[in-house]
Amino acid sequence: MLKAVLFDMDGVIVDSEPLHNKAYHYMFDEVQIEVSEALYESFTGQSTLSICKHLVENFSLSHIPETLVAIKRRYFKTLFENDPDFQLMDDVLALIQNYHANGITLVLASSASMPNINRVFERFDLNPYFKAKLSGADLKASKPHPEIFIKASEASGFKREECLVIEDSTNGIKAANAANIFCVGYDSFHSKNQDYTQANLVVNDFKNIHFNKIKDLL
Repeated sequence: MLKAVLFDMDGVIVDSEPLHNKAYHYMFDEVQIEVSEALYESFTGQSTLSICKHLVENFSLSHIPETLVAIKRRYFKTLFENDPDFQLMDDVLALIQNYHANGITLVLASSASMPNINRVFERFDLNPYFKAKLSGADLKASKPHPEIFIKASEASGFKREECLVIEDSTNGIKAANAANIFCVGYDSFHSKNQDYTQANLVVNDFKNIHFNKIKDLL
């Protein structure tokens, strides 16, 4: 029976991808590299540090990955604080409140940095609903490695077979599968070129996964 839901953040709770996209491309310009759309999309779901390590290797940059991370985060912070259109995904707050009201334990399992996670949670007052927040940036391996969801299920206090993951990216879905946790793929109009075929269930509307509709899926 369902006891805990493990949420991804970007593309599930907030659509921060446009801000990340701008911040990454400002960083690309600053370090003078041209990143193809296909290469950029392949990074979806990975931590910033993991992405920057790939960039340093792919483009033989003299910068260390941490320098690229700092540049990107500087741009993102400015965009986050000044973009009035940055809002929660449609109906996600109602979904979070629905799970919380039904006694479901909520854990965030995101590849975002903890400072960015905290900015989002403080801006939209989400902390009261979540038991724990995990940042993939602080773990040894990035999605599609299952580490973050294994740790998130442990943080929930329940067995993996009692947990459900909500993800919007190919890498996130692969990570959930590798952790042997039931995965809902959220295919929104914000999603681009992601593979949902490995998800256990695919939805494009959060109303379809309210507690009463999925409580007996596991």
